[in-house]
Amino acid sequence: MNDWPIGYGKRVLAEVDSTLNEAARIAPTLTGPEWILALRQTSGRGRRGRAWTDPRGNLASTLVMRPEGEPGQIALRSFVAALALFDACVAVTGRATGLSLKWPNDVLLNGGKLAGILLESAGQAGSVTHLAIGIGVNLAEAPPVENVENGALRPVSLLSETGALVTPEAFLSELALAYDRYEAQFTTYGFEPIRTAWLSRAAKLGEVITARTATSETVGTFETVDATGNLVLNTAKGRVTIPAADVFF
Repeated sequence: MNDWPIGYGKRVLAEVDSTLNEAARIAPTLTGPEWILALRQTSGRGRRGRAWTDPRGNLASTLVMRPEGEPGQIALRSFVAALALFDACVAVTGRATGLSLKWPNDVLLNGGKLAGILLESAGQAGSVTHLAIGIGVNLAEAPPVENVENGALRPVSLLSETGALVTPEAFLSELALAYDRYEAQFTTYGFEPIRTAWLSRAAKLGEVITARTATSETVGTFETVDATGNLVLNTAKGRVTIPAADVFF
C-alpha cells in the first residue's frame, strides 16, 4: 500500500516561523497540492490570532492548494480536514473510542482538545488563489492548561490519553492518505456526504452548548450543521444559524 497519496507534494522543514506562513510563500509556485511539515515552529498560531503552543514531537503541518470554486465551498474543506484527522487518529491508535469532532474545527479525545484546524486563504473579488489548511496535533505533549483561555477545553495529547507514541512524519502520512480519500469524495459528490460523516462524529450533537462571538453569546441545543457548514442551534427564541463562533460546553 502507498504511504503517500499520488499527486501531493511534501516538504519537511527542520524549523520555520509557521507552516501557514511557508504556505503563503510557496503558493504562487505550486503546480499541485503540497503538505508542509515543520519539526519546530517558532511562531505558530491558532484561530483569531491566538498563539499555538508547539512542543517538540507534536504535529505542525499545513496543506496548501489552489482549489477551484466559490470561497464558501472552498472553506468547507475544514470539515474534510476534520474527518481526515479523525481517521488518522484511528489509524495510529487502532481505536475510535473517545474521539469526536467539535464545530467548527477541533478534534477531541476523551473530552479534551487534541487537535485544531485553521484555514487561511488569499484572493480577491470573490475568488481564492490559494487555500492553506493548518493542522496541529498534540501527539507527544499537551500545552499547559494555564495557556488556554477561560472556559476552553483542557488540552490533551495522543500519548497521554492512548499510550501511542507516533512521530510527526508517521502521523502526517496517515493524515495525507485520509485527506486524499475525503477530498476525492468532496470534489466528486459535494458537501452532503462529508456533512453526514462529520455529524456522525460530532461532539455534543443534541445537547445544549454555547456559541460565543466577540459581540454575542447564544445558548441552545446543537441541532445540526447546515448545507453551508453553519452551526444550527435550537434556542429559547427559536432556530438560530451561526456562521462563525467559538463553542463552549
